[in-house]
Amino acid sequence: MNQPPVVEWTEADQARSARWRSENGAPPPRRVVIADDRTKADDAYKLACEGTALLWRGDFHNARQLLTAMTRRIDRRPRRTPPADVTQAFHQHRAAQNQRARILGMLLVPLDAALAVPLHRAPDVREACARAYGPAEPAREEAAEGADPTASLVSLRELLGLIGANEWRRKGVEIPALGGDRIHPHYGVFSPARGEYVDLVAEAPLPSRQLAFDIGTGTGVLASVLARRGVRRIVATDQDPRALACARENTQRLGVAGQVEVVEADLFPAGRAPLVVCNPPWVPAKPTSPVEHAVYDPGNRMLLGFLSGLGAHLTPDGEGWLILSDFAEHLGLRAHTALLDAIAAAGLTVLERLDITPRHPRARDTSDPLHVARAAEVTSLWRLGRADGDVADSRRDGEG
Repeated sequence: MNQPPVVEWTEADQARSARWRSENGAPPPRRVVIADDRTKADDAYKLACEGTALLWRGDFHNARQLLTAMTRRIDRRPRRTPPADVTQAFHQHRAAQNQRARILGMLLVPLDAALAVPLHRAPDVREACARAYGPAEPAREEAAEGADPTASLVSLRELLGLIGANEWRRKGVEIPALGGDRIHPHYGVFSPARGEYVDLVAEAPLPSRQLAFDIGTGTGVLASVLARRGVRRIVATDQDPRALACARENTQRLGVAGQVEVVEADLFPAGRAPLVVCNPPWVPAKPTSPVEHAVYDPGNRMLLGFLSGLGAHLTPDGEGWLILSDFAEHLGLRAHTALLDAIAAAGLTVLERLDITPRHPRARDTSDPLHVARAAEVTSLWRLGRADGDVADSRRDGEG
């Protein structure tokens, strides 16, 4: 079993070490200095830009204020003019976001063995941390008086993300297609905050109410919508343990667990169904954090895997519903013809395409370097059938 990464530093002339926690897989910092309430924002920002992490030993609220001050300094930096080529603009934007995350991730806070923050005025983060990192270490004898309680280190930015995600899990996300009931996303599982794709699944004509597969179920939102529409049995798959737990909890909470079976699988379960639904990641790029796996699909792996395997898991007159945004097409990352070619190569035919435009605020934000692509984005539900199937309502042009 792999040993967790370790951070090493010197404090009060003593060599110290602690476990390093990073949900996005960032390596432990090589250089660490101690910071506290006397640390100036300009000094902290300079050190972070140079790759030196700051381990905070002061008041927790002051650490948050320092992080805010560092963020302002990043935002004041002159922005590079986005390239005219939208694909280059996308890669430049992602590089800038990654650099921003790296710099702001250099402000560290300690966690003790119980996953609490041993700092003055720190909030109770134990539940949020346990849900992201797993349970705290087993209870042990009290440390000697004056001993430092640091068991692990985490960036303050990540910790605040855990706190925010835990609040979303508690409150949930209202889903109009579920009559206003809420889906409660777990940490690292993509939240259905963009509801337009859910509306497509709620409104498309059902080919059958007997059985459906929901591939890559995530929070279980689409499986729950199908159950509420009267589909008697849904097999919902995912390979992420967090997503499996999340989907089971949500279907139980919504009262549809008797209709939805959540199983671990890479794409398809065994057998065939008259309806197979998939909402794969929309952008063919490399994810840099767990939640980004629901947004970025390197090499279109899940998209092409779904298309190539769909025919073998559809009944002869069944339908596959592919929910996909054309955002990648507007970024120049995937050609529209490539999608149609992949559909044809998989022995599938397009029955209909249902479209909806995004409603999220970023589609109207003209300051966004990717605004042109976001404003043109359309999300579609592609109704696909087997080319050799007995389908009466065939439309093969792919243009809806």
